[in-house]
Amino acid sequence: MPSATDHPQPSAAQTAGGGRRRESPKSASVNWPVFIISAAIIVAFTLWAALAPTTAYNTLESAFTWLSGNLGWYFILTAAIILVFVLIVAFSRVGNTKLGPDHAKPKFNLFTWASMLFAAGIGVDLMYFSVIGPAANYRVGPGTSPESMEAAGDAAIWTMFHYGFPGWAMYALTGMAFGLFAYRHHLPLSIRSALYPIIGKRAEGAAGTSVQVAAVLGTIFGIATSLGIGVVFLSYGLNHLFGIEATTGVQAALIVLAAVVVTFSTVSGVDKGIRRLAELNVVVAIIMMFYVLISGETARLLNALVKNIGDSFVQAPGMLMDTFAYNTTDAWAQEGWLEWWTIFFWTWWMAWALFVGLFLARISRGRTLRQFIIGVLLVPFAFNALWISIFGNATVFRIMGGDTDFAAAAEDAEGAGFYELINQFPGATFVIGVSVVVGLLFYVTSADSGALVLANFTSNTKTADSDGPPWLRIVWSVIIGALTLVMLILDGVYSLQMAAVIIGVPLSIVLYMLMASVWRTLRQEKYSADSVRAALPTALSERIMDGGSAGGRWRRRLARDMHYPTGDEVTEFMESTAAPAIEEVAAELEEQGAQVYCARGTVPDTDLPQIDLHVEFDGHPLFKYQAYPVEYAVPHFAMRFRSADENFFRVEIFSTTGSSGRDIFGCNKEQVIADVLDSYERHLAVLHMSDQDGGQIVALSTEAVPDDWDHDRSRPSE
Repeated sequence: MPSATDHPQPSAAQTAGGGRRRESPKSASVNWPVFIISAAIIVAFTLWAALAPTTAYNTLESAFTWLSGNLGWYFILTAAIILVFVLIVAFSRVGNTKLGPDHAKPKFNLFTWASMLFAAGIGVDLMYFSVIGPAANYRVGPGTSPESMEAAGDAAIWTMFHYGFPGWAMYALTGMAFGLFAYRHHLPLSIRSALYPIIGKRAEGAAGTSVQVAAVLGTIFGIATSLGIGVVFLSYGLNHLFGIEATTGVQAALIVLAAVVVTFSTVSGVDKGIRRLAELNVVVAIIMMFYVLISGETARLLNALVKNIGDSFVQAPGMLMDTFAYNTTDAWAQEGWLEWWTIFFWTWWMAWALFVGLFLARISRGRTLRQFIIGVLLVPFAFNALWISIFGNATVFRIMGGDTDFAAAAEDAEGAGFYELINQFPGATFVIGVSVVVGLLFYVTSADSGALVLANFTSNTKTADSDGPPWLRIVWSVIIGALTLVMLILDGVYSLQMAAVIIGVPLSIVLYMLMASVWRTLRQEKYSADSVRAALPTALSERIMDGGSAGGRWRRRLARDMHYPTGDEVTEFMESTAAPAIEEVAAELEEQGAQVYCARGTVPDTDLPQIDLHVEFDGHPLFKYQAYPVEYAVPHFAMRFRSADENFFRVEIFSTTGSSGRDIFGCNKEQVIADVLDSYERHLAVLHMSDQDGGQIVALSTEAVPDDWDHDRSRPSE
């Protein structure tokens, strides 16, 4: 039985047979063009790099040098534009738009949702860069004198910036795009759906395939970069604990371990168990952070934390667009700090954006864009800032104290600095062991979720919760592992960083396309809101006259407000009044040449009647008017009218974006007809305003309306 918040509803084809439910498929078919093209490119690149490593490395280095030297400004500008864009969305009127139908409520409470956002900001790479980043920043002093007091004060801030708002804005953008089109407009959870408003039906052809291939390539290189860093970090930890030399064989064994975990997870369904381990990792990571804080120079670290947070907000606007155009002769500039740090991080975030955006969208259904964006920007940054400030400043303080051996280890590309930092504290061996376990679990869960997302990206998903075939997930796990190993053989972490910058070019274009698509869709939301004022409020006027005229009309109106109808009463109203009225409008629309689809059905579990009217507009958004009974508990203030253990029903009107919250129970036939016309005129006003504004709103669904009515766009979603 549908609840008062989220209520599933079948399509007309499902309800025509007496309310049969047809479950959404959880496994999607393979999108062969996208899979074959993307897999072939990755496999070909992997084989080339394995068979001709010198040529491959030189090619990567040349491409990286040219792109970072000539397009560095472009990547920095893109990161700034995306941040400004999501902030405009959050704080403008469209920020009230929901990631889901208007009637949707968040699945998770605020604390649980924030906890999951918090978990999304933690990974093995954070452990790696929280030491090596501040150490490098202190030594080279970007924008200032190396190893100066100013360089020390900015060392952790630069790393916080690289893990801060610009990167999370990219995640917010992709999460917003996935959530809007999957949960609000009920399209498949794919890149094609998100781009449909700007490229139309071409999203189903070569253009859509090209964008999906670019997304797959970017995602796999982003995942490979993170896994490569994880492999290097973990292999050094094993060497530190057990004396196991960090050879290619050890790194290959770790990669094979990740592939085995993915396979085991796929065939035995242990995803929930892995998720529980990931959640445990978050707790252990917090304990480790406080361990360093308490065991180290606590007061000094807290002083630095407060200063870092304040400075990061003050300096962020200047850092956001700083290309260091006037510092080209400084030693740190000639060393390529900007290219190997800021530009690398922004392109790496771009590579991960689609992957993480998918996760963020899935946990954020029912939240407004304002809530979503502010949460994504602030919650993960808060933890990252704490972690980087504590570990980063502990690193800088130790280097400033004159520990030259540690200074060299802190910048070691194999991650030696993290373990050497922990090694100075009590119980170091145990804590390092815990660090290795935590890093390993973060590593395998990243591999597992990465393979799942790639399987989804290369499948024809039908619903927001369908996944690609299990075998495809295993295939992608093997391909990721092979690519990661080959890139490590070329030149370790540096090869992975170069690849991330190169793949950032096509991915940045995808992000610009997503911004255009989201903006166009949100403009349609604005038109919908404006249409309420532009359309003639006929039904409202009738109700005002009804309440103010002579006789007993106002008493009938008051009686309606004080009544909580039963299922039998709703059935009688739907069959005698609402459905005939809507069908009469449908018949007249069809008579005047409109493409109309109108069908009755039943509500699952209750067998109450419902009716759904659609009017197509040849590629423009369809008009939908669905009268659908929704069950609610009798409110406490109405107990004198109905028993507390009873429920009542409202006949709510659903449009393409969900329930309007309007209840038409008790209206007469003419009032129902007037309400349908009100809604229809508002829809026409939306199309008219779009046309006057010089833009054309493209229908967000590519699904044709078949003869048997097997569609239910904008249904009351689960």
